Amino acid sequence: MTIQSVAVFCGSKTGVSPLFADHAAELGKILAENKINLIYGGANVGIMGVIADAVMSHGGNVTGIIPKVLVDWERKHENITELIITEDMHDRKKIIYSRCDAAIILPGGFGTLDELFETVTWNQLSIHDKHIFILNSGGFYNHLIRHIDEMKAENFLYEEAIQNLTVINEPAALTQYF
Repeated sequence: MTIQSVAVFCGSKTGVSPLFADHAAELGKILAENKINLIYGGANVGIMGVIADAVMSHGGNVTGIIPKVLVDWERKHENITELIITEDMHDRKKIIYSRCDAAIILPGGFGTLDELFETVTWNQLSIHDKHIFILNSGGFYNHLIRHIDEMKAENFLYEEAIQNLTVINEPAALTQYF
C-alpha cells in the first residue's frame, strides 16, 4: 500500500483525556516527517486543530475541507497549506475521500463515527478501497471494537469491508504502513 495522503477524522473538541491531543500532535509530527499529506475537516479547534498545527509546525502539508455552514461554527483554520470551502457536508466528505489514500480515525463524536462508518460502507460497496486505521487512544474505542467483533460474530459484516480496518493503540504503529 502506498500512502501519500491520509484523511484524519477526529473531534472538533479535545475531549477529557490529554492523551487524545497528545496522540494527535504525535501523529501530526509523524505525518510531516514521512511526507504524508494531511486531509482533514478544516477547523482550528479541538483535536482537528491540534493535528493540523502539528503537521504545519513540522513542515508538512495540510488541506482542510470545510462546508460553509461550519466555517464560523468550527472556526476555519487560516494557517494551513490549502483550505477548501464546500457547499455542504456531502461535498466535504466526497472531496476528502477522493484526495486520500487511507483514513485514520482519532477520538471524536457523532461526526467522527459518521465518517468512519461511511468510509467502511463505501469500501464494502466498492466505491473506493481505502485502508482505515482506528487510533484507539487510551482505549477510547474499546466498546466500538467489541461491538464490531459482535457484528462479525453474528455474521452481519462482509469480510471485504473489515479486512481494510486496522486498530492501533499508538501513533507510531502507523509508520510500518508508510
